Amino acid sequence: MKKFLALFLVSVLLLSACSSGSSSGEDSQKDSDDITLWAWDPNFNIKAAEMAKEEYKEINADLNVKVVEYAQADIIQKLNTSLSSGTTKGLPNIVLIEDYRAQSFLKAYPDMFFELTDYMNAKEFASYKIAPTSMDGKNYGIPFDTGVTGLYVRTDYLEEAGYSIKDLEGMDWSKYIEIGKKVKEKTGKQMLTQDPKDLGLIRMMIQSSGSWYLAEDGVTPTIDGNAALKAAFETYKEILDADLVKPVSDWSQFVAGFNSGDVATVPTGNWITPSIKAEASQAGMWAVANFPKLSKITSSVNASNLGGSSWYVLNIDGKEKAADFIAKTFGSNVDFYQDLVKEIGAIGSYIPASESDAYKEADEYFNGQSIVQDFAQWTEQIPQINYGLHTYAIEDILAIAMQDYLKGKDLDQVLKDAQKQAEDQIK
Repeated sequence: MKKFLALFLVSVLLLSACSSGSSSGEDSQKDSDDITLWAWDPNFNIKAAEMAKEEYKEINADLNVKVVEYAQADIIQKLNTSLSSGTTKGLPNIVLIEDYRAQSFLKAYPDMFFELTDYMNAKEFASYKIAPTSMDGKNYGIPFDTGVTGLYVRTDYLEEAGYSIKDLEGMDWSKYIEIGKKVKEKTGKQMLTQDPKDLGLIRMMIQSSGSWYLAEDGVTPTIDGNAALKAAFETYKEILDADLVKPVSDWSQFVAGFNSGDVATVPTGNWITPSIKAEASQAGMWAVANFPKLSKITSSVNASNLGGSSWYVLNIDGKEKAADFIAKTFGSNVDFYQDLVKEIGAIGSYIPASESDAYKEADEYFNGQSIVQDFAQWTEQIPQINYGLHTYAIEDILAIAMQDYLKGKDLDQVLKDAQKQAEDQIK
């Protein structure tokens, strides 16, 4: 009996020690100075995160930020899998989410994102970035890069056709087509590349008009009766009918189209700048004009967006430290944004940074044009819209609808059919 009692007491002491150790471990985890960040693209987002990590060491050298690279598709899958099951184990403290997808996460998992309203001044960011990063008047994302668009132009081709960069400022797509025909006549070059499966051009056109595939509620499809969308479809067809397009099927062909000199313009987001400058032999041959506006749509402006992403803090242990890290780097640090422009050419949507010296620097590749400053000014002109929950689902429908239209089907009927399909699919 004495032996039994002795063994029993030893067991109790051992269990108590284990229990104490476990509790201590949990506390140390909660008080840990380790946070994890997920993002994609090693040369852009990951590089920016690593730079933020170094910048923050001057504020809190004890915080250890682990930057983890995943493909964007993998991040989406991992988040959905964990959040839908209610499992937070293995999730990061900070995650980068594309603006087009943000609302779907915020609406589906409203309790899993940490509110950042008190960690930022929303008025200091480009207004168009606030709608996708907010919900019910509260800010959940700190905007990062802008996908502000421009029209990259080969000035030598333009001049051969009798035009200058000034002729492109403030133009609409009708004038673009007119100039494109002359460029093709004089140089034999087409105006742009286009992947038939990619509706990025349509996306840019309709946002320039303050329109989208969905109503302001971010849920209801607005395809049938959408004047901007109809005008974008018509413009797309006019560009094709004028034989101004060089077809491509993937990213490498897209880049090769302008690096090889086969096309005269590239209408897209500013993130393409490094790819254009990669062809050193074309230095001095390029300029950037503002994005063409839609003809006949009075609300259309010479500014739009393609892509862009923002930083989110998950509502798990360490959220306050993660929020402080992201707020004092991407959320408020002008000097940091100057470094981002110099190191990786990242144009942020933080407005105070646009007045910094780095944004005003002339780019010799573009004949001394201060393209970063121009893009920053255009960023503030981008119409604010709600991308909502179903951007990519509707684009899958519209990609097929576009082919029907190009094959001769009546456009009004095409959009009406697409509307019905979207309503049936999105419930």
